[in-house]
Amino acid sequence: EVQLAESGGGLVQAGGSLTLSCATSGITFDSWAIAWFRQAPGKEREGVACISQSHNNTYYRDSVKGRFTISSDNAKNTVYLQMNDLKPEDTAIYYCAASEQLLSLWIMSISHYWGQGTQVTVSS
Repeated sequence: EVQLAESGGGLVQAGGSLTLSCATSGITFDSWAIAWFRQAPGKEREGVACISQSHNNTYYRDSVKGRFTISSDNAKNTVYLQMNDLKPEDTAIYYCAASEQLLSLWIMSISHYWGQGTQVTVSS
């Protein structure tokens, strides 16, 4: 059974940092693409960052480039999202998702496997 579990959210002041974790189980970790998405109240879900199969390539939405870093730890089957210089507009529930199809996951946000989400709140 594929399971994803996010952790690390919280309340932080603007300019601060948080690191989110996505612990995975039930997948061949380095054969699946894993992405972070977020959804703010009243807004559509949007992709934030993605790491490809084999974890060789990373992708980011423009608004987080230079501030967020996605990485993986094969020994822990965990993907991280390091978020620096946080802004109030980063406030959202953050979800991780996994798929064997990178393009479907990152371009179309299609995945059968999602975590439960973790709240990130950035105060001004």
